[in-house]
Amino acid sequence: MTKPLNTLKTTPLQRRLSIAKTSLNIGATWAKSGVSGLFLSKEARETQKHALLQEQADYLVSELGKLKGSVVKIGQMLALYGEHFLPREVINALHTLDANTAPLSWHIIYDTLKHELGACIDDFEIERNPIGTASLAQVHKATHKYSGRTVVLKVQYPNVANAIDSDLAIFKQLLKITNAVPQTKALDDWFLEIKELLHTEVDYRTEAETTKRFAAYLADDERYIVPTIYDNYSTDRLICMSYEAGIPLNDSALLQLPQERRNALGQAAIEIVIRELFEWGEMQTDPNFGNYLVRSENDVDRLVLLDFGAVKRFDNHLLTIAKNLLTAGYHQDSQMMKSAMTGYDFFDKLTGKPKDDMAKVFLMACEPFAKAEHVNDAYLDDNNRYLWAGSQLYNRVMASAKDGMTSLEFSLPPKEIMFISRKFIGAYALLVALDARTDSTDLIEPYLSP
Repeated sequence: MTKPLNTLKTTPLQRRLSIAKTSLNIGATWAKSGVSGLFLSKEARETQKHALLQEQADYLVSELGKLKGSVVKIGQMLALYGEHFLPREVINALHTLDANTAPLSWHIIYDTLKHELGACIDDFEIERNPIGTASLAQVHKATHKYSGRTVVLKVQYPNVANAIDSDLAIFKQLLKITNAVPQTKALDDWFLEIKELLHTEVDYRTEAETTKRFAAYLADDERYIVPTIYDNYSTDRLICMSYEAGIPLNDSALLQLPQERRNALGQAAIEIVIRELFEWGEMQTDPNFGNYLVRSENDVDRLVLLDFGAVKRFDNHLLTIAKNLLTAGYHQDSQMMKSAMTGYDFFDKLTGKPKDDMAKVFLMACEPFAKAEHVNDAYLDDNNRYLWAGSQLYNRVMASAKDGMTSLEFSLPPKEIMFISRKFIGAYALLVALDARTDSTDLIEPYLSP
């Protein structure tokens, strides 16, 4: 287990100094390697370069994890979006941010809990070791002394909310220094969107209400479990909710379930993504596997849905475009897809080969939702269900997107599309981990454009 942190740098100055120190250390290491590399062959210098880049990327991620807060959250997003413009070593390191987030020491968490709960903290027996840690909060299991009910207390790290604006400025500066992406209006818009989402995510009153709203959406569907919120013990920075047992969706034990049960889980997992977007118009945009559990009782498997902090609402303009894209993907019609790619500057400015390349990427990404007659037989089972683990879809889409980017100067897609793609990428990975096979017909047809 990662060693707990005894302190947390929460002021803008502390966090800027920490980033500056980290940058200086990386710079000094690169300078030393430059001198030693003078005596190496070209091949040896290249090997040294990649090894050093991985080492320094791991170091940077380790330091970011100690800062916690939105710096880590932004890094996690870059791990998903940076495939086309960041070195592979950096992407590999950023992908470890979820796993390497160190917990805060108990005395800091206890003081924070006491600040939020006041005298009511004595109503609970709280386990000192967290059952979950993240960039903005950590979760502790507890027993309510008077009812005997098992609950969890999701407590936000102290002063993290106040550091969001400064953290965003720090990250933008890092991108500027490294020239990782062009400094464009699209990037500015993306950071404004991230800022809004992060401020929403640290508002636990909003998250509690969103959790209750999703529970109402799914109240009549036995396949899903949403935690119960206990308002009398919840605050702006603390959520008290029912403890829901289960195992993670990427747990290897799930692969021992019969194929049909894994198919049912996969169908439920992808169905809720579709319903979020096209039925409810709001989506939980964080695809982290830790936000899902599976509870199996009497050979019946149910999805436990956790963490409704990163929920994004979408307007009718976006939903109309998304339906048109989905419809084109269902028919695997290239011309229909190019016609659907409109309504945003990113799409409207595409012409010729760049537009053809982007349409190809979208068509491929929609492959699991296409009519069976339009899908390669190698990616379908005998019942025309999509073979997630056997399709290599993610790798094919990424390769196609990378090839397409060579035909135009890179610019960020619309921020709304980025959030949606982030969720779908996570869902795809989840279905691959389950080795699920899903049927798109009943799932997609209600939402297709006429």
